[in-house]
Amino acid sequence: MTPSWRKPVGTLGILMFITVWCVLIVSLSALVGTWPWFVQTVFYLVTGIVWIMPLKPVLLWMETGRWR
Repeated sequence: MTPSWRKPVGTLGILMFITVWCVLIVSLSALVGTWPWFVQTVFYLVTGIVWIMPLKPVLLWMETGRWR
């Protein structure tokens, strides 16, 4: 059984995606910091969960080699 190249590539892709997502959210912190605390809470809860959704196809591709 030969090791698959998809897992290291997928892992690096996921780490890059998380890094870009964090930079994007942190760059909005000056704007978000002016919002009321409950709106900030909703914003950070949503952005803290939404980043997981695009990873499902990547994880599937890493395991099977197919996108669907």
